[in-house]
Amino acid sequence: MRELEEGGCETMMDHFNAWTVKKHAVCVKFLIALIGITGHMAGLAHGALQSNGPSVSVVTLKILPTPWQFAVVGAIFILVIIARLSSCTEYLRGLVQPFVLRRVESGVPVILAIQEYRHWLLDNILGTIATVVSAPFYTVLLPMLFWHGQPKLGRQLTLLLATCIYVGNSFKDTVCAPRPPAPVCRIASIGSEKKGSEEYGLPSSHSINITCFSGYILYYLWGQKVEPDTIFMASIMFTTLVTLVIFGRLYLGMHSPIDIFVGCAIGASLLLVWFNVDCYLDTFIIGGEYVIPFWAAISILGLYAYPIPQSHTPSFEDHTAFSGVAFGIVAGVHRVFPHYHSALAASAVSLTVAHVFTRTALGIVTSIAVKEGSKLLATLVFPSICSALKLLLGFRFHSSYYMKSKRTVLDDVEASKDSTELQALNSNEILNDIESKGRCDEPQVPDRKEAVAGLGASMTWRALKFNPEYESMDVDTGIRFVQYAALAWSVADLVPHIFSLLNL
Repeated sequence: MRELEEGGCETMMDHFNAWTVKKHAVCVKFLIALIGITGHMAGLAHGALQSNGPSVSVVTLKILPTPWQFAVVGAIFILVIIARLSSCTEYLRGLVQPFVLRRVESGVPVILAIQEYRHWLLDNILGTIATVVSAPFYTVLLPMLFWHGQPKLGRQLTLLLATCIYVGNSFKDTVCAPRPPAPVCRIASIGSEKKGSEEYGLPSSHSINITCFSGYILYYLWGQKVEPDTIFMASIMFTTLVTLVIFGRLYLGMHSPIDIFVGCAIGASLLLVWFNVDCYLDTFIIGGEYVIPFWAAISILGLYAYPIPQSHTPSFEDHTAFSGVAFGIVAGVHRVFPHYHSALAASAVSLTVAHVFTRTALGIVTSIAVKEGSKLLATLVFPSICSALKLLLGFRFHSSYYMKSKRTVLDDVEASKDSTELQALNSNEILNDIESKGRCDEPQVPDRKEAVAGLGASMTWRALKFNPEYESMDVDTGIRFVQYAALAWSVADLVPHIFSLLNL
């Protein structure tokens, strides 16, 4: 019976892979073509608006992107198809996951030894420091860099952190390693920590992000010919910050030592790569050809290339949001660089207290209004687009959050009992992890054999077999991408234009 069941699963997976690849191929080609046409029309309109005098501007319309752009998009598209056909995610997971599980187990005594010195003051300090590499912190810091004279640092940090989040979350959902199990106490005193605890463990996103964030700022300061004493003090400050964040992940029970080690290694690798490509990337964004359509195509392919985890986590949603932010920044900077983001424009920004306060308040209000307005518009428009795609191409859609009430437009995808049980078997609940606000109750140690068995690769087959949502596209992904892209575009384009109109 077991052999028959496995054979049936493999046959079903073959049909599912063929169906998925065909649908995704058509969808990606359709979206890329649509984006390309839109980009060309926008370029024509922008060229016409920029023409001065009575003479007529002649704009040459190029049908195809440059060869290297075509090669990059084509290569990524082919890799996505190969990955879907070969189920390489499941293969890699089967190779790596057992090794990581053993290291997570062996790291428990280290975390328990650290938590012996637990104190409520340390709980609050380390929990607060962890927010330095959280979404709320980025939401405040990155726009400030754009609006107050450091646009180059702002766009480079945005793109670097978007890359960090994509790489880190892809690793998480490929390996699907659990966070530290009981009797480790998990201290989640703030909302972002509680949400983060719903993700898988390896690698530590905080370790990746803080390594790249701190390292690139020091690299940027060095390139700006800042005084050596200032760089020395900044190095001490950021080294202390990195140490506290990394130690805090262990103290708070959020990660095992193996998670921290791999996270730091990935962060250092990404940072070294960024040191060598940031100038080329900046040059392309500022004055390259087909920047907006090309970046849109890369963003869409990145969504399709994201690995499917054993059970749902917030990791993909976080990547979608930051991918939208990166696209919005690129689009905004590319359009208005000479006016608001060049070195000359940045040097003209007034940094008096009144100007900083006024620009910050006006910018935040405008950006939030754009984000909420774009979300509302997307929820109104996307159902019609989904209906058209369903009618013309046979796509199926579901909504996981934004549009659950619009069942007349979207397919009513109901997960079966098996799918519900699968969601209950995520790594956090399997291992009976404990959250608390400054205290820990008596932990109950689960049956480790059952927990490890539940994390086997066979869980992926169950997910694909019993969960209909894997056979449809989540319309919320598009809505989330659009609203965060609009938010970032307003930061880089609309808000600086408003500042200029108001002489701020």
